[in-house]
Amino acid sequence: MAEGATVRWLVRLTPVAGRKVDDLLKVPLSLDVWEREADAVVAVATEQTIAELERRRIAGVERLRTIADLESGAPSSDHLDGQSEGP
Repeated sequence: MAEGATVRWLVRLTPVAGRKVDDLLKVPLSLDVWEREADAVVAVATEQTIAELERRRIAGVERLRTIADLESGAPSSDHLDGQSEGP
């Protein structure tokens, strides 16, 4: 990866206690929201944005896959739909 390149992650963000999903959507950080769930948001975020979310204790962050892996079709042990691959 080129020096200075930004790693982007597909993440699941879960609001901390006392906050709601709507609160996450109002945060003035760079999030590319892919899916809104009842108790979480699936979005694309840079390492810098993830660090800020964690530093400010706005949300729990689960890193699912890097966007580079997703675009390359690299296999993942985690499936977004919760389904395992067939035989």
